[in-house]
Amino acid sequence: MISSCVYAFDPKNRPVKDAEPGETLTFETLDCFSNEIQKEDQLITSFDYNRANPASGPVYLTGAEPGDILTADIKSIEVAGHGVVTTLPEVGPLADRMAVRTKVLKLSGGYTEFNGLKMPVRPMVGVIGVAPEKGSVPCGFPGSHGGNLDSKLMEAGAKAYFPVRTAGALFQLGDLHAVMGDGELCGTGLEIAGKVTAVLGLIKKTRLDWPVLETADKWYVMASDLDYTKALTWASRQMQELISKAYGWDVTDAYFYLSLWGDLEINQACQPCPVPLVLRLGIPKIPGKPLI
Repeated sequence: MISSCVYAFDPKNRPVKDAEPGETLTFETLDCFSNEIQKEDQLITSFDYNRANPASGPVYLTGAEPGDILTADIKSIEVAGHGVVTTLPEVGPLADRMAVRTKVLKLSGGYTEFNGLKMPVRPMVGVIGVAPEKGSVPCGFPGSHGGNLDSKLMEAGAKAYFPVRTAGALFQLGDLHAVMGDGELCGTGLEIAGKVTAVLGLIKKTRLDWPVLETADKWYVMASDLDYTKALTWASRQMQELISKAYGWDVTDAYFYLSLWGDLEINQACQPCPVPLVLRLGIPKIPGKPLI
């Protein structure tokens, strides 16, 4: 069980475990508030943001080197019996039309209840990735290394791919949500503690610039930036390159295909916010033509 946590993705982080490709690991995670907000009279205004979005790890993957790809095959996600959702001052499109508030929601039988309405629980991993090549990126921020991707599709059964930037990759994850809609408009989902079991793998000498997510029926590239157009450009270029290589098409035909059968979706866009928005660009999986 990996339970030690850090608050940034950093090549200087000391790994808490060495793992071999193909090894199954279980990560015990705190919620995004380090389990410090547990009651409705506790407001985000009293929280130390330096303790936000802790990620369990990092794990040193044997043999991983810059220019490789680390894979994380998510086998299961278990969440605690209750979680919290909060508003964040000056964050989100309705920041001028809300009160600072905390709600505690209990889980039972695969559902939670909000103001008398039942919602199905759909656990997902918000923060996941590897160390950047240099520097330190707080766990609350996304980037080409992964980080706070906040994709509701990062759930059990999905497989994530990350570009290795430093020896051992230094993989870590955290920030679970029991429920979260695309966009995460108020800045939080149903933030919750839990456990994630994943199998780490390694693809040698394969270039990747942005994280990729494989679901049962689609491939997604995930990219981020404070500017929507830039994030869209990064995701589109990465997907264009992957399609061209996998299908043997030139870049213009790949562009046609993206317009015909690609889907642009939003992970997180609680703007205005100091955290960059994250989007995903997806195409259907075609038998016999894996993107990676």
